[in-house]
Amino acid sequence: MGMEEFYKYEPYELGADAKRELLCARLAELIDTHKENCSGYRNYMEKVGNSLFISESGICFDDKKIDREIDPHKPESIEETPFLPVGIFKKLNLKSISDDDVFKTMTSSGTTGQQVSKIFLDRETAKNQQKVLVEIVKSFTGSERMPMIILDCPSVVKDRAKFSARGAGILGFSIFGSKKIYAFDDDMNLDIDGIREFVNKYEDKTIFMFGFTFMIWEYFYKELARLADGKTDEVADEKALLNLQNAVLIHGGGWKKLANEAVSKEEFKDSLNRVCGIKQENVHDYYGMVEQTGCIYMECECGHLHASIYSDVITRRMKDFSACDFGEEGVIEVVSSLPESYPGHAILTEDMGTILGEDDCPCGRKGKYFEIHGRMAKAEVRGCSDTFSGRGR
Repeated sequence: MGMEEFYKYEPYELGADAKRELLCARLAELIDTHKENCSGYRNYMEKVGNSLFISESGICFDDKKIDREIDPHKPESIEETPFLPVGIFKKLNLKSISDDDVFKTMTSSGTTGQQVSKIFLDRETAKNQQKVLVEIVKSFTGSERMPMIILDCPSVVKDRAKFSARGAGILGFSIFGSKKIYAFDDDMNLDIDGIREFVNKYEDKTIFMFGFTFMIWEYFYKELARLADGKTDEVADEKALLNLQNAVLIHGGGWKKLANEAVSKEEFKDSLNRVCGIKQENVHDYYGMVEQTGCIYMECECGHLHASIYSDVITRRMKDFSACDFGEEGVIEVVSSLPESYPGHAILTEDMGTILGEDDCPCGRKGKYFEIHGRMAKAEVRGCSDTFSGRGR
């Protein structure tokens, strides 16, 4: 079963039972694909259930045994699908395609000296990622393309054969833009005059804005606040530097840095409203990662992150990896129907969160909805190269 079955439905149309049936069938197919074509994943599958355990420092692989009472080769539910720890993609090149079929390589963001994840895409996987992203986002913004302000700099997308997480995000979301402008130059200086001219030109249209959370706060909000000379207590009016009352902003990533500055989601939205007039209900956070590009989890009008029919979210107890109950905090696992070129269909993240419910969010969208609390303490993956002996394919 390919992705065609998923495209028959709207992203938040299916209830729990119908979605599970569809997603379980797809996951079984992906498990077989990656077992056959990725030696690292095949080695993992031979050991999973016999070598996975928790230590005080995080998720580890060793020779201790936990009886999971499942057959990892034939999982009967989404929760029983064997997962990979997200850090393994920083250690090994895992792919289920030949080198000749690699269409694009994406890398995670990281500071100088840090290892980054490498994700290998063939044309089909890249095409499905783009299509799913479009289907998810247009359910929030509508299908009409809009004038777009990219809250980043142009140099991020120069190498289209090798994308960083920032570059991949910009290129992915750019499909929603009719006319586009970058908010910053390559030195991250805000082009206030260019943006004002752009906003005035399209004052009768909804303007679509996209960027990464910390960069928006650090280089957009703080610069507007500085230019306003500290007068940010009044909601933007005719005296505003920018009037973005009709704009829609989608942003993601970087909350850990903002948490260090004690900036909450509410303060983030309120602060932007004060300096440029954008309405709080038109600011949508999303949760996603380069390891599962396309299957993002969008924030609804009620402030909840939502899993679409293309993906699922599970929270697990660190003591034994059992699935948490709704309302119980655990480490987040993300499940995706998309990854055919690499074994990224079930990934245990290093984030903590809580699933709040399923199919009953007040916004009306079906599927699980949840919240992220932040990174788990001392998140670390050790010994994975031993489990994944081999070079990936």
